[in-house]
Amino acid sequence: MFYVLDQTLIMWQSILFFLCLVVSRGAAHDIKVVCEEHYDFPKTELNGSPSQVAGLKVKLVTVGQERKLNISWAINIDASIIHLEGTWVICGQWTHICKYNPPLTEANLTGSEKEWFSFLVGVSYGSFLTTVYNEPLPPVGSGPTTLSESIWVPRQPAITVTPSTTKATLESFQTTPNNEAQNEEIKTVSRIVFGVVASLIILISCFVIYKMFSSYSAFEILPEAPMTPVSVVVVYPSVTPAFQRAVVALAEFLQWHGGCRVTIDIWQQGKIAELGPLRWLAEQVKSADRVLIVSPQVETPSSITAPCTPTSSLPRHSIPAATGDLYPLILNMVASHARSSTELAKFWVVQLHAKKDKNSCVLLPELQTCRAFCLMKDLNGLCKSLHSQKTVGKKISSLLFKQKILYSQSSTTKLREAVEMLSAKKSGIFDRTLKKDIC
Repeated sequence: MFYVLDQTLIMWQSILFFLCLVVSRGAAHDIKVVCEEHYDFPKTELNGSPSQVAGLKVKLVTVGQERKLNISWAINIDASIIHLEGTWVICGQWTHICKYNPPLTEANLTGSEKEWFSFLVGVSYGSFLTTVYNEPLPPVGSGPTTLSESIWVPRQPAITVTPSTTKATLESFQTTPNNEAQNEEIKTVSRIVFGVVASLIILISCFVIYKMFSSYSAFEILPEAPMTPVSVVVVYPSVTPAFQRAVVALAEFLQWHGGCRVTIDIWQQGKIAELGPLRWLAEQVKSADRVLIVSPQVETPSSITAPCTPTSSLPRHSIPAATGDLYPLILNMVASHARSSTELAKFWVVQLHAKKDKNSCVLLPELQTCRAFCLMKDLNGLCKSLHSQKTVGKKISSLLFKQKILYSQSSTTKLREAVEMLSAKKSGIFDRTLKKDIC
C-alpha cells in the first residue's frame, strides 16, 4: 500500500514539475513591443551595436472597417542583443521606434535563433515602402544595416446604391392613400437635406478662409506629401570628411523630415560593388524624380596660395571609394543632356554655405545651366520645389484637404551645424584635390 502511495506521489510531482516548466517557458517568450511615433535622428554607437534585422514581412490586413499594414520583423538572438535599445520602423511618411518589455537580455530565450515581432499601421491606398533597422546603428561603412520591402495598397471600391431601391421608394409614395401626410414628410426630409448641404458649404468656406489666412511661426510648411515619397539621388565629390558629413546630414534630413526617399552611395555600397559605379548610377538616375549634385565650396583661383591639408579637428569619416568615380560620371551625364532642357531639368545643384555669397563661389561649366540652391538659406525652397511636381493635376478637393509636412527648426540642427562647420573660414582648411580640379 505504501508503495502505491509513493508511486502516486512521484507521478503528481512529475506532473507539477512539467506544468511549471511549461508555464515558465511560455512566460519567458511573453515579450511585449510598444511602438511610438518618433521623428528624431537614430543613434550611432562606435563601441557596439546590434546585428541587422533578421527578417521583414509586410502584409495588408483588414481590422473591422479599416485597412492596415501588418509589419513583422525578426531579431537575431545572439550576443549583440546586449546593445539593442529599440527597432526603427519607417512606413511611408510615418516613423516609429519600437521598444521591448522586458528587454530581450532579461527574457529566457535559450535555444531560440530569432524572435518575431509585429505591429499595425493604418493606410489608405498607394505604394508604401517599409524600412526596418535596429538602434543604435554601427559606424558608417560597417555594412548593410536595414531591410526594406514595398507593397501596393489598391483603392477601396466605392459603395453604390442600386436604382431598384429608389424606384421602389418612389412607387411606395405614389400608392400610399394618405398623400397629404406623405407630402408633409417629403417637405421635412427636403428641409433636413437642404440644411445639411448648407452647413457643408459654410464649413468648406470657413476651412478655405482658414487655409488662406493661417500662419505658422514655429514651423516651416511644405506641400502635400504624396503617397509615394519623392525619389532623390544625391551625388557629391570626394572632398573632405567634413564635406561628406554635411552631405550625409542633408540626405538624412530629406529622408526623415522632407518626405523624400533618398539614395546615396554611402547607404548602398554593397549594391555599387555588385553593379559597378556606372551601371548603378545610370539605373538610379533613370528611376529618380530628382538628382541633387552637391557642389563643394570652391574658392576663386586667385585666393589659393599654397597647398593645405584638412585640419585635424574635423570629424573623421570613411569616404567610399566609389565616390570619386560617381562625381565625374554625373558631370558627363549633365553635359550630355545640355541640349535637352527636359532632361536637364532633373539635375539640380546644391551648394552648402551658411550664408549665400555668390562672389566667393564658382560652379563647374557643366553645372552652370542647372537650377541651383544654396543651403541653409534655400532649404525651404528646395523642399517645396521637390514636391511641387507632385501637386500638378490634383483635384480641388484633394488640394483643400491635403496633408502637410511640418518640420520644426530643431530638426535642422544637425544639418545647420554641419554646414556652418564646413563654411567656417579657418586658416589651413582648403582641399588639395579641389584645387587640382580648378587648375
